[in-house]
Amino acid sequence: MSYTTIQAQTTQGVCTLTLNRPEVRNAMSLAMVSELLAGLKAAEQDPNVRAVVVRGSGGHFCAGGDISDMAQARMKLAQMQAAPDPVEGLNPVAETNAAFGRLCLAYARSPLPIVTVLEGTVMGGGFGLACVSDVSLARDTVAFRLPETSLGIIPAQIAPFLVERLGYAEAKRLSVTGAKIKAAEALTLRLVHEVHNNADELEGALQRTLASILACGPQAIATTKGLLARARLTPPEQLVEDAARLFAQAVLSDEGQEGTGAFMQKRKPKWVPQQG
Repeated sequence: MSYTTIQAQTTQGVCTLTLNRPEVRNAMSLAMVSELLAGLKAAEQDPNVRAVVVRGSGGHFCAGGDISDMAQARMKLAQMQAAPDPVEGLNPVAETNAAFGRLCLAYARSPLPIVTVLEGTVMGGGFGLACVSDVSLARDTVAFRLPETSLGIIPAQIAPFLVERLGYAEAKRLSVTGAKIKAAEALTLRLVHEVHNNADELEGALQRTLASILACGPQAIATTKGLLARARLTPPEQLVEDAARLFAQAVLSDEGQEGTGAFMQKRKPKWVPQQG
């Protein structure tokens, strides 16, 4: 598939999606939202893809939503309101905003492991992607911003993912202060999982993380992600039977038998990439 706002490359089971609008610090346009959704869907449908990496070009991850899209949405709303017979439908400003929420939700619910590599500016939809990723690796120069309330607007679509990632109290604190978060604080808050001092260290951390992911059973990862998502909001006693059923399915599956057999035979499972 041909893309204009992102680059997509799949190598050795890893699909890397790179936000590619460096001239605007990878500001997320509606076209980019659409392409990120398409890139994720393609990865999920490719049986050879085991993990997805999302990163930005030009030294930045994402500077938030593209203001030109919002300006067009406001213009469209004004035209709708000025029409002699206004057409009923979703407010175009709201629809533009909702697109970012659908993007974050798709990545949050993906059965594939999602790894974000964060550099420079991280705002808006980029902040949301960082929150929903399974592993976030950052340069020490990363700067998260949550400026919406200081602009008189709200962090509408990333709000639930802020709460999920950071907890209610921290999400409130950051939101009401229009926070600027540097690497050290982001690590303390567990907004990111690792911080590295230079590009080589960051790349090394990415390769180690991917090697760990690829050493795990792909179906086991997908099932575990789904179970963990349910466990956040479900009392443990309501999960006992379902968890047992999923465990039995995993043990009796081809993947489970291969994994346990490999352990007993002191060899690597067949899904682990062969070196060299």
